Amino acid sequence: MKSFPMFVKMAGRRVVIAGGGEQAAQKARLMLKTEAALTFLAPDLDDELCAIVAEGRASHIPGPATPDHFADTALVFIATGCTDTDAALHKLAKQAGALVNVVDQPDLCDATTPSIVDRDPVVVAIGTEGAAPVLARRLKTDFERLLDPRLGSYAALAGRLRDAVAEKVTKPRRRDFWRWSFSGAPWLAFKRGAEREAAEMLKTAISSGGAPDGTDKGVISVVGAGPGDRDLLTLRAVERLQEADVILCDRSVDPGILELARRDAERVCLGDPLTGRGWPQDRIEAEMMRAARQGRKVVRLIGGNPDTAALDLQDARAEGIGVEIVPGIASTRPPRG
Repeated sequence: MKSFPMFVKMAGRRVVIAGGGEQAAQKARLMLKTEAALTFLAPDLDDELCAIVAEGRASHIPGPATPDHFADTALVFIATGCTDTDAALHKLAKQAGALVNVVDQPDLCDATTPSIVDRDPVVVAIGTEGAAPVLARRLKTDFERLLDPRLGSYAALAGRLRDAVAEKVTKPRRRDFWRWSFSGAPWLAFKRGAEREAAEMLKTAISSGGAPDGTDKGVISVVGAGPGDRDLLTLRAVERLQEADVILCDRSVDPGILELARRDAERVCLGDPLTGRGWPQDRIEAEMMRAARQGRKVVRLIGGNPDTAALDLQDARAEGIGVEIVPGIASTRPPRG
């Protein structure tokens, strides 16, 4: 690696952005997500930057720039949009010993800005050392799809409970507790919007000294295949297929959808290939429960949309097995089959 990736604590540290236009505003939007002490260095500021200063979220130095303006900084961004001006400011900043990023001039950069996926406090930073910016943006898009929008809020909740876990959950049980917290029933509840329910699950488990009995059991996800085309699956449906240890699917489901699953996942077709007769519901539920009790991630893949009224998964919930319903995209035409 030519560049070393690391996360730098920014609380209270001084950051100077030299420039007053859109390029400077782009850097300001990033830095305002941190707790850095932000200063704009420019004769004039655009409306967005003026508003930031007026709100007390940054200070403004109109110049003219000197090396002293860059002293004692954690980071300097130079973003005037003028190549010659940027080069002159870079020289002043380096005289002050600053760590400098000059927009669109990699040869003048001590550090580069990565593509960022923000699920604060969970943050993914992607860099290609300038070799392939388009690839970095593509990877950012992939990670945006992969990481649930609620992940940051849930991680923050877990962080607030760490002291309580350290106090009440013995060290041998903590790993199992956190594994259950991030892959079991509390996380599934939080993802479907039941934040209070998830928090109560976690607090109850902490008070009891650890994850509930049976947390070695798996989870059951009932996934709707929607109209039947693999490119119309929801992102969450694709995620569940890729995570699954066991997939129970209707014969009506397009085989192309199953290509999205792990190669080593067990696949159970719920129908007789000769008669086309499907399995009775009680047999399907028994098979899902059997696999989940073994600690496996089970996906019940249904053509169209799951009929929640026809599902009886109370036994799974009663045993502490996580249950999730993943609807498919609505369609005016029936699923294939």
